[in-house]
Amino acid sequence: MTDEKIATRLFLAAALAQGGSVEIDAAQAHRLWHVLRLVPGAAVAGFNARDGEFFCRVVELGRSRGMLAVEARLRAAEPESDLWLVFAPIKRPRLDWLIEKGTELGVGVFVPVMTARTQPERINRERLAAHAIAAVEQCERLSIPDIREPQPLAALLARWPADRRLIACDETGGGPPIGEALADLPVGGAAAILTGPEGGFTETELDGLRNLPFVTTAGLGPRVLRAETAALAAVVAYQVVAGNWRITRGR
Repeated sequence: MTDEKIATRLFLAAALAQGGSVEIDAAQAHRLWHVLRLVPGAAVAGFNARDGEFFCRVVELGRSRGMLAVEARLRAAEPESDLWLVFAPIKRPRLDWLIEKGTELGVGVFVPVMTARTQPERINRERLAAHAIAAVEQCERLSIPDIREPQPLAALLARWPADRRLIACDETGGGPPIGEALADLPVGGAAAILTGPEGGFTETELDGLRNLPFVTTAGLGPRVLRAETAALAAVVAYQVVAGNWRITRGR
């Protein structure tokens, strides 16, 4: 390995080990061949959450397939913040943006939930996963977030793990500011953020949430935020107060 510039990062689900080789899929080959105009010998980084990140070199490349030689480890696998984002689905362009930015901000699991005021939207998990992978490749994260199947809010709460604190964002101002609500959480502990649909939660839903022992309600300031803005604002607040933003970027 030399100090030469790495052209791009690729998520590779296959096992990665120094001295090995790995085949890339058709979409990745297309990107390297047609978009980046790479040729055999070019340096790329290959990574996954299990094995870490490796310096790789293109040894074969065509229009629909390619092969990389795995030369040296750049980073070992590392823990991510154990944060879930539970949210009411929104319209497609804004949902794609939410998944992309939530991934960059360190969300580990996305959980779409149907609330009383949720406008029905089809969730294309394959498309959303592609957005998440692209965001992971760009932001130098190693792990791909899990995108769950949509489910009713009541059903999710009935099966909620008791050891995971749920921060429910209350747009009515019924809870303390989110900074105060997060102050008592253990740093890096299991947590989740819940945000509602456009139009917010109903009073019945809010009353039900306030009565659950694992829920802490929190406000997001004096302004009324759009659903995707509220979700990302809450994620940022969590990462600052109790998440992994205490860790500096190393390379």
